[in-house]
Amino acid sequence: MTAREDGVVSRVTITGVPGLPEIRPGDDIAALVTDAVPDLADGDILVVTSKIVSKAEGQARRSDSRTEAIMEETARVVARRGDTVISQTRHGFVMAAAGVDASNTEPGTILLLPEDSDASARRIRKGVRARSGADVGVIVSDTFGRPWRHGLTDVAIGAAGVRPMDDFRGATDAYGNPLRATVTALLDEIAAAAELAKGKLAGVPVAVVRGLGHLVTSEDGPGARVLVRPPDEDMFRYGSADVVFARRTIREFSAAPVDPEAVRRAVAAAVAAPAPHHTTPWRFVLVETPEARTALLDAMRDAWIADLRGDGFSEESIARRIRRGDVLRNAPYLAVPCLVMDGSHTYPDARRNAAEREMFVVAAGAGVQNFLVQLAVEGLGSAWVSSTMFCRPAVREVLGLPESWDPMGAVAIGHAAAPPKDRPPRDAADFVVTR
Repeated sequence: MTAREDGVVSRVTITGVPGLPEIRPGDDIAALVTDAVPDLADGDILVVTSKIVSKAEGQARRSDSRTEAIMEETARVVARRGDTVISQTRHGFVMAAAGVDASNTEPGTILLLPEDSDASARRIRKGVRARSGADVGVIVSDTFGRPWRHGLTDVAIGAAGVRPMDDFRGATDAYGNPLRATVTALLDEIAAAAELAKGKLAGVPVAVVRGLGHLVTSEDGPGARVLVRPPDEDMFRYGSADVVFARRTIREFSAAPVDPEAVRRAVAAAVAAPAPHHTTPWRFVLVETPEARTALLDAMRDAWIADLRGDGFSEESIARRIRRGDVLRNAPYLAVPCLVMDGSHTYPDARRNAAEREMFVVAAGAGVQNFLVQLAVEGLGSAWVSSTMFCRPAVREVLGLPESWDPMGAVAIGHAAAPPKDRPPRDAADFVVTR
């Protein structure tokens, strides 16, 4: 008896498959496994280490530079410390060294991940069925680290014929409590358990799991890719290496509401910026109601139009320029960062007084940058529009601000209606002068 009708498993066995030869490009893993395990049966699950899949599929490379291979396999660097790189691979996995491995392979070679591990699992499953007649499930596993925990464990990077998850949301526990977030990653649990029978140094790259036949499906299924959390659901997407680059100017927003507490957390990040003389030169006016936003933007528009007419612009040109402010009007939430000069020094000459103000302006900019980056970390898009500086009296009047507060622009805030466009490439060396 392995699984009762209620799905509770009473007995599971995991057996390593020793004696497999060194895998070479073109080797048929399905044939090798069926020869080694002639009693494969319906409902068995094969857990296959990705290294032998990579070797069979020709993913070994002659290279003395693992670093170069890591960068080629990296879609984005999440974090870096010394020689250790955590990166997102082309496949969507976030892992150390982009999955590039120099262990359990010949000296002078490196191994890349399989090109498509789900497709690899499907091929192995099909081959096993053709040779043995057994309807098995297949998991391709690899070793991952875990944030905030020491040690490594195996997880599934490819699968075929195995139910990937159990979703208990909407059910109740033994005490009648509703389950709202419980989704079990079955593929990862099986992969980790199978590694106990394979081991890192035993030369056993395949294990047979028995007793979980109720998880084996007739169809290949969606594979392991469904375990990769999409970016819009990933609360930990931005690592130390790319958090600054997460800030992008967003000009089109969805109708989704903005959480005011998220904006306040961004303000907390803003006021952590450096400032001269131990001052706090930032104030953030949060324009949360539609009525206040409309009043502010109408007053700003009227002030701009008056200035442009005074400069002799045509009505057509004025209308075109005014439309540039639509990003503010279309945003569900606005913030107006202001500069205050409290704590600044007064000097007897204009040159030093001008430099003093510039110091505070730079500090205000640092605060706004912190604000924008934290908004991105909170999953919010933003656009910093500096046009309030051209109509400060009107902004102060509408918002009821003291004369000493200088509005340094307006920040449109909301959820991006579409992914931002890629940035034009910039080489940091173009902006560096060395002496």
